[in-house]
Amino acid sequence: MAGAHDAAERLAADARAGLMRDVDHARIARAWRSVRAGRSPLAAFTDAVERDGARACPHPSGDRDLPARAARHDLATAQVRIGTTADDPRNPYAYRGTGLALGPDLIGTSLLAVGPGGSGKTARVVWPLAESLCLGALAGRAAVVVVGAAGAGLGPADDYDVVVRVGHPDSVYDLDLYGGTDDPDEAASVLAEALVGDLVDPHPSGDSRRSTTCLAQLLGPFLAVHRRFPSVPELRALLDGSPGPLGALRKALQEAGQEPMIRELDARERQLGHPGDPGSVLADRIALLDRPAFAAFFDTSGRSTPFSLRALDHPVRVRIDLPERGHADASRILARLVLAQFTASAAAREDRSLFACLVLDDASGTVTPESVRRVQRLRSAHAGVVMTLRTLDDVPRPLRTPLLGATGCRMALSGLTPWDGQDFAEVWGKEWTEARDVTDRQIIAETPLGKTVHMLRRVITGNAPTARAVTVRQVERERWSASELAHGVPPGHAVLSLTDVRGEYAPPLLVDLRG
Repeated sequence: MAGAHDAAERLAADARAGLMRDVDHARIARAWRSVRAGRSPLAAFTDAVERDGARACPHPSGDRDLPARAARHDLATAQVRIGTTADDPRNPYAYRGTGLALGPDLIGTSLLAVGPGGSGKTARVVWPLAESLCLGALAGRAAVVVVGAAGAGLGPADDYDVVVRVGHPDSVYDLDLYGGTDDPDEAASVLAEALVGDLVDPHPSGDSRRSTTCLAQLLGPFLAVHRRFPSVPELRALLDGSPGPLGALRKALQEAGQEPMIRELDARERQLGHPGDPGSVLADRIALLDRPAFAAFFDTSGRSTPFSLRALDHPVRVRIDLPERGHADASRILARLVLAQFTASAAAREDRSLFACLVLDDASGTVTPESVRRVQRLRSAHAGVVMTLRTLDDVPRPLRTPLLGATGCRMALSGLTPWDGQDFAEVWGKEWTEARDVTDRQIIAETPLGKTVHMLRRVITGNAPTARAVTVRQVERERWSASELAHGVPPGHAVLSLTDVRGEYAPPLLVDLRG
């Protein structure tokens, strides 16, 4: 170990004594790679190992494992087993009966799983992946954010470092509405995507650029005066165009001598009430978050403990519970907000040695033109997104093909509708296969002897003499047809295609998720 014999002996002794777990091995191996790369000093590493042994280089939480594991993990390869490829003629022979596992090399191209309720998306796909990423975070090589409805089966709170229960009065952590940035233009861009990103053009207020400009014209002046961004009630009042809040902001800007920000405010006031002004739509959407249930959340005064996705530089485990019950529209806004903040933060990281992953248990209402473009750029940022949908009908028709194209791993679970199956069949394309046509034709005898032989054969066998002709040809057929995906996938199974970050891929495979 580069001359660190005492440290090596200490680790070997702990391993022989059964004190070293697979998470410890992965965590220390990760720390050693950091030393070899020159990012950490050798002396500090060896001192920690000689002193603490298998407990060296701990995760900030101090945890060395999860309280319980629901899936089979291989931390040496950072993979989790989710099933077994079926011994089915539709699977290529080389893949039949083999175990199937997922890891960062595959999830780095993002994963989309589509299937109705009860098909096993959460229990057999989302939770095993989230559990694997949490173990990766304890090993110091991943950061994971899991988003879903409260009680969706995304693991106990003890599996996470941060649990944000939006709308729950006992939540310890708050959610940063502006993603931890101090740039009003960046904050406006992310917030506009969350509020009106699902309004597709040509709806005037669906133009994200106009909505971003509208928000920036208010966030910049407010930040210049108050040294913070507005809270939800303050932002709603400003977007409504109420004379009182706008007048107070203008007066504060004049007293501070902020002439550039006064011009921004002037531009916003000139647009008030004009046709196509996005301010009214933004105000209506932000009003969904200005509810009594969320009064203690999205605080910008510093009184709460907000979680920001800027923390993706650290091996953090985060779960965000959305208040779907009674606040479905607000939950969709928050899901879009987290997705926009994640893609922006993951791409802006300076240290990309950690694999960052966002797990969206239900991505309904979060797929927008901008989010599809941002997901495509995650592959080069050592990050990925796992999304599930009950049906592709939850995605606007113009975005379905781009979404399937933006994700490298696609999964169609049992119970899929034929029209959803058609979209998967199109993206998986066709393949050349060998077709054999066998035909039998009756032989007609032309000579008296031949006729006699045929007559005897007919009397003995009861069949007329025939000749069999076999025609072999190459034809192009769909890998999986819409009908097969809708009616030929057994319960507990899924059809899964994989692509890794290097561009290698596997064809669509029928996988048994119950193993």
